[in-house]
Amino acid sequence: MSQKVLLTSKEINIILHRLACQLLENHLDFNNTALIGLQPRGIYVAQRLANILQQEYGVKEIELGFLDITFYRDDFRRGEKPLTASTTERPNEIELLTLIDRRFSRHLPIQPNYRGRQVDAINEEKVKVMWAEHEGEDKIYLVNR
Repeated sequence: MSQKVLLTSKEINIILHRLACQLLENHLDFNNTALIGLQPRGIYVAQRLANILQQEYGVKEIELGFLDITFYRDDFRRGEKPLTASTTERPNEIELLTLIDRRFSRHLPIQPNYRGRQVDAINEEKVKVMWAEHEGEDKIYLVNR
């Protein structure tokens, strides 16, 4: 198994700041806006972006949440009874931000509104994202399995 460094810690930091600026351009004061990190790895992106927006760009309040979508996927459901949506308010708009857009091997069949870096991972290639909070360093690899 070989791996190639796609992004270093410094490059990840630059990309996160760019993404924060793009979010700020479109959402100004973040009124009626929430950042939701999809577990497990999206929580680090959401937390980092919230910190950058608050500490470096002065956004006062950011609604920050985390969502585990594992049990809501149709391909994961094992029961006979279909799931039904609860009667909660729906957002007016949903935008997708991704740190790494794997153009040819996306897990979600939609294009992101905000993209950190686009990678053409094909065949047996996999993107491996390491976070200082979890693995002790920020680094992104392209791994050939």
